[in-house]
Amino acid sequence: MLEILLSPALLVRKRASLRIALGKSQTGFTLVELLVVLALAGLLMSLIPPLLERGASSAEMKGAARRVVAGLKYARSQAITGHKEAVLTLDLERHQFMVTGKKHQYPLPSNMEIGLMTASSQVDSKTIGKIRFFPDGTSTGGQITLSRGDRKYLIDINWLTGRVAILDEE
Repeated sequence: MLEILLSPALLVRKRASLRIALGKSQTGFTLVELLVVLALAGLLMSLIPPLLERGASSAEMKGAARRVVAGLKYARSQAITGHKEAVLTLDLERHQFMVTGKKHQYPLPSNMEIGLMTASSQVDSKTIGKIRFFPDGTSTGGQITLSRGDRKYLIDINWLTGRVAILDEE
C-alpha cells in the first residue's frame, strides 16, 4: 500500500536503487541479443559478395561495349574527315580489336563471348572480321555481340548511315 501512495518518480528511483543493491543492472545487452545480431550480420555479409560480383562483371561488360562503340565511331569519323576508308578489325579468338590509323590493339575481357555479323566480303577468317566505313559516312554494317551468362550487349552498325548504337539485352 505504501508504494501506491508514492509518486511515479519516487517509484522509479526506489526500483533503480533496489536493482543496484541486488546487483542486477539493465544497461547492457543479453548474450542472446548479441548472438541474434551477429547471426543477422553474418547472413547479410554472405549475401553482399555475389551482388558486388554481379555489379562488377556488368560494369566490365558495359565498359567493353563502350570501348567497341568508341572504336567504331572513331573509325567512322576517320573515314569522313580523312576522305578514305577506315576499318575496325575484330579478332574473336584473341578478344581484341584494332582501328585503321591506330597501332594499338584494344583488348576485350577474355571471359566473355564475342560475336560478329558482317558482310561476307569483310570476313578474313573464322575468327577475324571487319566493319568498314566509307568517306560518305556509310558502312558495310553489321552487329557485334558481347555476352556473358545471361547478360548480353548488341552493338548495331547501320550500313546506310554508319550510325553506331549499343543495345542492352538483359
